[in-house]
Amino acid sequence: MSERERWEAAERLALVLTEGGLQRMSARALAVFLFTGAETVTMGDIADRLGVSAGSVSGAVKALLSTGLIERLPAPGSRREHYRLRDDAWPTLFSTQNTVVHTMLEAAETGIATTSPGDPAHVRLARMRDFYQFLLGELPGLLHRWQQRNG
Repeated sequence: MSERERWEAAERLALVLTEGGLQRMSARALAVFLFTGAETVTMGDIADRLGVSAGSVSGAVKALLSTGLIERLPAPGSRREHYRLRDDAWPTLFSTQNTVVHTMLEAAETGIATTSPGDPAHVRLARMRDFYQFLLGELPGLLHRWQQRNG
């Protein structure tokens, strides 16, 4: 695969991630982390790769740091901060998404409290609550099995 094809594939992945709900610049920056041949990258590297300003990359890097997908590394002798995709990025992301699951669960419970048991909305909201309660119960086991499988 040529270098051009590699980065076209990265941009296609970024589009999929954006369609999945990730902010566009965060998705593009994540694609750089996934497709780079380098061990670490700087914000300048990402900006150069994407053809954007370093300022627009800053927010994306902060978002990726906050979700646990990337980590900051010490870079002795360098004035720039270096980042890399975490080895445990995907399980970390999945586990941090519990906050979203909890938010959805709370929203369902609030809706249930404002509707009566015979109301179709009450039934739908109860189904939503039950799903998210089930999901929260299953997540720890899934993550444990993943860790066992992948050392």
